[in-house]
Formats: sequence, structure tokens, C-alpha cells
Amino acid sequence: MAFQLKNIETQNKKRTSFDIDRLLKKEISFGNSFSNKKKEAYYTELYVLLNAGLTLKDALQLIAEEQKKDSHKNLFKAIINDLVDGKNISSAIKANKEFSAYEYHSIKIGEQTGTLASVVKELGAFYKRKNEQRRIIISALSYPIVVLFTAILAILFMLQFVVPMFADIFKQNKVELPWITKKIMSASTFFQEYWWFIFIGLLVVFILIQLLKTKEWYQQYTSKIILQTPLIGEFVRKVKIAQFTQAITLLTGAKIPLLNGIQLTKKMIGYYPLEVALNKIENDILQGKSLHQSMSNYKIFDKKMISLIKVADETNKNETIFKRLTEQYNEEIAHKSKMISATLEPFIILVLGAFVAIILIAMYLPMFKLSTVIS
Repeated sequence: MAFQLKNIETQNKKRTSFDIDRLLKKEISFGNSFSNKKKEAYYTELYVLLNAGLTLKDALQLIAEEQKKDSHKNLFKAIINDLVDGKNISSAIKANKEFSAYEYHSIKIGEQTGTLASVVKELGAFYKRKNEQRRIIISALSYPIVVLFTAILAILFMLQFVVPMFADIFKQNKVELPWITKKIMSASTFFQEYWWFIFIGLLVVFILIQLLKTKEWYQQYTSKIILQTPLIGEFVRKVKIAQFTQAITLLTGAKIPLLNGIQLTKKMIGYYPLEVALNKIENDILQGKSLHQSMSNYKIFDKKMISLIKVADETNKNETIFKRLTEQYNEEIAHKSKMISATLEPFIILVLGAFVAIILIAMYLPMFKLSTVIS
């Protein structure tokens, strides 16, 4: 009998499309946030203490005493007080915004099945892998992004200060300007006069993205563009599939029915193409189809994954197979991230270097005519 999962929090029903800025910043915590890195340490330590024979209340008290921030101490004290009042830990964390519906339902099912320690252990492993993925992504994208912004600032500096200086010299000496020089000077004049308009335009675009990111048509459109982008699209797909296999590994390890695992996972990953596929897969399973048969209809799942899940369906080794898939995808993500970093860095330098070269050439071409005029 599958568990009822109809009351998953409404806020987790909102799908979000992938964007790199969000992926780089979502795990960075400021102030009092109980980040994924802290959750990794929390669940790992909680498992060790429970496995050592401590009661849940005593284990949480030890963890609370180790917290450096008052907000984190108060968080655990509130949970402990709820336990003292007779609540279970899943009910204690349900209303707390620091814990997701994914954690709540996982722990609740662990309590119902008597596998709480196992679920806590898998949650620690889940957040460990998630943090490793984030470190890999940041490692791949941070240096190219720094190079990109540095080069853009250099170009804007030239348009704002260098080009006008040359323009004044050419105007004073009445030098006939080549076509490319005129265009660069026009771009410089436009930037000087309308930089505020450009800034406002970028701000409007950012606000529109925030307003539209929950719209289904926007998610569908942006996800399609991302998936079709060379290198980046395949990398994003593997990251999301790895998150899916990690979640299913955790849930199947806690002896949660596969159907309930899919219901939970699709709410927590928040990636439109995967959520659409999982919605249809859920309906197919309810109609009697096997998991691998249903997954074969969707391009987001590759053939290697479907072949291994077919083995899982036939041998009833879902936990083992999904764990192996998670390891494989994490290895591929690490390899892809290095390849993206190695490809993007010279490409960005080449493209932006070409822009700088064009500006310099445009400014120096009239200098030859100017030397003739002076002589």
C-alpha cells in the first residue's frame, strides 16, 4: 500500500526553470539560513548519534549545544520542545521554513516504517552529493564568468573614456574617418548618453524573469533553449537526472514505494521537462506499465539509464541500480564541468579579445591619416 502524499506544501508545486545565476547562488547562505552544507553535517551527525543508541531528544540536544549561531540553537530547541510536548520529529519540522517538504515526508515515512536512522543517513548522503554537485558547477563556471565580466568592464571603459579621447583628436584635426571608426564612435556616444537606459532595460528584464519564471509557457520555452545549447544543455540535463536518481536512492533505501518516491521527487527538483515526464510516468505506472517502459518515451532519460532501470524492474533491485546511476552521473558531471570550463574560458577570451581588437584598430586607423595631415 502506497503512502498518501496529497498534502505536499503548495509552495513546492511551483516549478522553476533552470538558470545558471540561480544554480550558482541558491546554496549560498547569508545570515541565519540553515544551508544545505549545514544540513549535510546535521543529518550525518544525527545518524551517528542515533546509531550509537541515543534517543532522538538527547541527540538533538547534543547537536543544539554545538551550534554557534543563536538562530540555529533556537531552531533545534523548538524541535526539542515539540518532542517533549508529544509530537514526532516530522511534525516538529513541518511548519519550519528551514526544512523542505521532501525532508518532512522522508522523515515521516521513516517514522512510519521504523527506518528513521536509515532515512537520516540517506538524507546526509543526499545533501553531501548535492553540495558536491554545486562545488563542481561553481568550479566549472566561476573562472569563465570572472573573465567575462572583467572583459566586459574593459570594453565599457574603452567606450566611456578611451574612444571619446580619440574622437576629440580626430574632430580637432578634421580627419576623414573610416566606416568602422564611425560605428565605434557612434556606439561610444550612445553608451555615454543612454547608459542609464541600458541599466533600466536590464533591470526590467530581471524583474520580468522573476515574474514569469513560474509560468508554464516560460519554463517550457527557456528549458527548451537551455537543453538545445551546446555543452550547457547536456550538462544541465545530467545535473537534474543525477538529482532525481539521488532522491529515488534515498527513498527506495527507506523502503518507500517507487510511486511515492516519484511523487515526492517531482515536487522537489523543480525542473519543468523532468516534472512533465514524471507526471506522465506516474500515470503510466498507475495503469500498470513498468518504470523503464514509461521512461523510454521521454528524451530526457538516456538509453543507458533506461537499460539499467529495466534490470531494476526485473530483479527488484531499485536501490542498488539507482545508487549506481547516481555515482555514474556524478562522475559524468565532474568530467563535463571540466570540459565546459576548458572550452568556455578560451572562447570567451577569444570573442571579447576580438571586440577589444576591433575598437583599437578602429581608433588607430585614422592615426595614419592624422600623421599625414600633421606632416
